[in-house]
This record gives sequence, structure tokens and C-alpha cells, in this order.
Amino acid sequence: MTSDSRGTLASMAGSPQDPKTADAEGLVELKAQVYKDPRPSEYFDRFYAYTNTAKHPGWVYTVVRVLTVVYARTFFRIRGIDSHNIPSSGPVIIAPNHFSHMDHFFAGAATRRKLQFMAKSQLFVKGIQEVYRLGGTFPVRRGQRDPRAMETSRIILERGGSMVMYCEGGRSRSADLAETAKRGIGQIALETGAPVVPTAILGSSHVRNWKKGDFPTVTVKYAPPIRFEKVEHPTKEQAQAAADQIFDEIKTLYYGLREQGREAALKAARS
Repeated sequence: MTSDSRGTLASMAGSPQDPKTADAEGLVELKAQVYKDPRPSEYFDRFYAYTNTAKHPGWVYTVVRVLTVVYARTFFRIRGIDSHNIPSSGPVIIAPNHFSHMDHFFAGAATRRKLQFMAKSQLFVKGIQEVYRLGGTFPVRRGQRDPRAMETSRIILERGGSMVMYCEGGRSRSADLAETAKRGIGQIALETGAPVVPTAILGSSHVRNWKKGDFPTVTVKYAPPIRFEKVEHPTKEQAQAAADQIFDEIKTLYYGLREQGREAALKAARS
């Protein structure tokens, strides 16, 4: 990507750290993020163990997927564009932008592949954590070094699975993408050689407004996969460079879709 194109993206994006941006977009304010989980590492042993040994998510994933797809189609009129870019078999990383807790469901609505993903450990609480476990979701302990989350990601991909990973890490607090990528996705992509499908989800920034009766239209667009040469022990610089390349593609896809609009994007895809 040229410096001119990056400048264009920056001007289109505005400043994602500016709270006035969120106010101007009419977004419901998110709760303050909790970055450190006080529970011991051993608490999460069984979640990693299940994901590492189960070949694919089971019936719980299927039930949750059916319910969330019906919900997404009914209330958010979700449409997927160019889902043929997702490989039908073999390892793959779906890499969308991240605004909403629904993004992993939105990312998987247009494919029959069972997508696994890591979720912040704070979500693993009594009453819902068994649904996560049986559905193929595993925790990541934010704010602490968590090599098991990365190892579990490698296991999923090395056995030919598919998963969702976010370049931004946590959710964006505004209607714009984060400024920089986290290097984790670059590290996993290099270590496994799994293709990465940059994905744009337009509209999910306003999903949090459902309590106000605001149900935005959601559009998901998939780019052709990026393939990296496998590197057994990538350096931090190599991992960051790969993550930046993936995120640049996501930015181009997202801001292009936002500028073009859903109908024009659908028309272009059909033609």
C-alpha cells in the first residue's frame, strides 16, 4: 500500500480516540474495559483442554449459529459479499474489524465452516461459560501473558480448522477502526502458514444501540486470502509487519465499503 493510500485512509478514518466521534455517530457508550482477570490460570485449564482435543465444535455451535443467523438476518438484514473467498477446506483465519460482541457471528453468517475464536476470559462466567466451551470458544487472559491462547490457535489451524482473529484485539470504541494492529494475528499467520481472509463488517458499530431500538443494516465483505510463507520462529518485527499488512487490507476493504455503500457493493459483486 502506498503512502498516498494510507493518507487517504487516515483522512477517511478520522481520529478513533476522539470521544466526540462516537457522540457524533450517536453510539451508546460502552462500559469501561477490564483488562486483567484476577482468577488463576488453572481456572481456565478445562476450556483449553476441551478445545485442544475436540476436532471441531459440536452440536452447541450448530444451535448457537442457527439462532444468531436468524437474529442477524431478522433484525440486522445481514448480507455477505464475496464469501467464495473463504477456502472451503483447510486452515483459514477470518480477520474482520471489531466493533461488536456480535462480530464473530456476523463473520461466520455467510459460511458453513465452523469458526472458532478466542474470547476475553472475563466472559467465561457461570451460566454461559459451558456454552462457550462446547461451542469451540476458548479464553484469552488480557493484561497477562497467555501463551496457551496462542498455542490453542496453532492447534486449531494445524488440524485444518477455521477461526476468527481480530487485528485490533479489543473492540473499537468509535465507528472507526483502530490506528494500529496487534501483532498476535501476524505471529499465528506466519507460524502456521494459514491463509488469512481480510474481512470488513459494516454497521456493527451501531449494534450496541439495540436498547434504543436502533437495528442497523450489517454488511460483511470478504477479500481474497493473503498467504504468508511459513516461518517457524518469527521475530516480533516480522509478526508486526504481517499484522500490519493484514490490517491495511481490512482498512481498505472497510472504508471502501463504507464509502461505496451496500447496494453498490452488492451490484459490483453480482457483476
